[in-house]
Amino acid sequence: MTRALMIVAAVAAGAGCWTWTKPGAPDRGTEPPVATLLVLDNGFHTDIALPRAALIEGTGPLAEAARALPPGDWVRIGWGDAVFYVDQTPIADRIPDGARAFFMPGNRSVVMLDPVQSDPATSTGEEAHVAVPLSASALASLRARVEGAMFLKDGRAVIAAQRPGDDARFYASTETFWVGHLCNHWTAGLLNAAGIPIQPVRAITSGGVMKAAELDFSAPHA
Repeated sequence: MTRALMIVAAVAAGAGCWTWTKPGAPDRGTEPPVATLLVLDNGFHTDIALPRAALIEGTGPLAEAARALPPGDWVRIGWGDAVFYVDQTPIADRIPDGARAFFMPGNRSVVMLDPVQSDPATSTGEEAHVAVPLSASALASLRARVEGAMFLKDGRAVIAAQRPGDDARFYASTETFWVGHLCNHWTAGLLNAAGIPIQPVRAITSGGVMKAAELDFSAPHA
C-alpha cells in the first residue's frame, strides 16, 4: 500500500470512529412519557437529574439508596473518579490528581446521588440543560444502567464518601475511570440505555453529550 493510500485509509478510519453512532431503541417515543430526564452541563462535566419519585418506586439498590437520601424533590446522578470527583478544593490545587485520574487507567470511581429541593432546570441557563421525556421502559432501562454501575454488598449500594455539610452521597462503583471512560462517556451511556442514539467518541466532551440529548429532544416522537 502506498503512503498516500495509507493516509487516506487512516483519515477514513478516524472519520468513521468520530461519526460512529450507537443506535437507540427503535421504538423510542412510541410510549407515553412518565418522567422527564434533565441532562445538565457545567461546561466540561455532565450529570443527569430525575424527579425523586421516579427513583424511589419499587425495589432494588437504587430505589433504596434514593429513599435514604436527605430531602429533595429531584436527584442529580453523576459518576466520576473516587477522589477527584468528590474533592471540592480549587482545581488549580488538584492538577496532579486530575492528571492521575485522566491518564492512569483503572482508577476507582463513584456514583453520586445528590438530592435537590427544586427543579435543577430553574437554576441553570437554557444552554446548560436539556429536558428529555422518558417512557416507563426507558426509565426502567436507565435505572438498571445506574444500578449496574453500583458496587453492592449484601444487595445494597455502599457509600464510599460524603462531604461535610453536603447532602450528596457517593456510592462505590464497579467501573473504572480514565481518559477512555470519563464522566461524559458514562452520562452518554445512560442516555443510550434510555434509548437515545449516541456517538461514543464525541461523548468525551460535555458538548457531545448535550448534542445527543438535543437531537433526541428535537426528533419527532409519537
